[in-house]
Amino acid sequence: MNTLKDVFADFKKGLEKVYEPNEIEALTLLVISEILNLSKAQVKAFPEKEVSSSQVEKLVNILSELKSGKPLQYIAGKTEFYGLPFNVNPSVLIPRPETEELVEWVISSVRKENRATGAILDIGTGSGCIAISLKEHLPGFEISAIDISIKALQTAKENAELNQVDIDFIEADILNFKSEIEHSKFEIIVSNPPYVTLADKTQMHINVTDFEPHSALFVPENDPLIFYKAITEYAVDHITDNGMLFFEINENYSEQTIELLSNKGFINIELRQDMSGRDRMIKALLNSFV
Repeated sequence: MNTLKDVFADFKKGLEKVYEPNEIEALTLLVISEILNLSKAQVKAFPEKEVSSSQVEKLVNILSELKSGKPLQYIAGKTEFYGLPFNVNPSVLIPRPETEELVEWVISSVRKENRATGAILDIGTGSGCIAISLKEHLPGFEISAIDISIKALQTAKENAELNQVDIDFIEADILNFKSEIEHSKFEIIVSNPPYVTLADKTQMHINVTDFEPHSALFVPENDPLIFYKAITEYAVDHITDNGMLFFEINENYSEQTIELLSNKGFINIELRQDMSGRDRMIKALLNSFV
């Protein structure tokens, strides 16, 4: 590796068995931008720019880790979500663009109804990306977030400090939820729970299946809606009048999830697709609210 052009060539060759060509180019661009402190436009504009020996060493080390399938976000230890910085590690899922869409839906729904205060509960917070982003954009709301993983909660707390927001993080298992939360009722409950089945796993990239936390991803094949059932049961008793429940969902179980909510008295159930055209998000109200 002597020039940026050489870097691209080495990354292309080194990662051809791991990623598609467009993914390799995007990853290489990100890595070079970070290591050389250049904009992506500069990287593209000056392919003959020389790379120092120390920079080459860093690039070689990153390429080696990428070859194993390890996600770049874990290698860097950080990512961006909804315009905010987040630390990430193998104890938490890497925040994804479709979850940003869920956050945007929550924020726009709150603002549409001119709500300024209230309480929000994020179930299965992981890195804290949902709770922290909501607190940043809805500062008048008090936000609680639960997760079963102590390591994930530690990461989430670090991210709250990084973004200078106050979140009440609680260690709890929604499948056996006995923890006390300051608020007994919430204007909003939001969750991106585990929903990947073993059948889905066969279609996933190794950078997910081999590196991201399985407890935050996978569900039993014979009970794929296990977390949605538990969260819906909890929500029936803990959402305020005119409150809202938001889910990120498995596209293969959208109809079943809607049926589950309907059977528990939820109405005005709205299904939305993500930017890829997949059924990905649901919003619902309880029947008693109208």
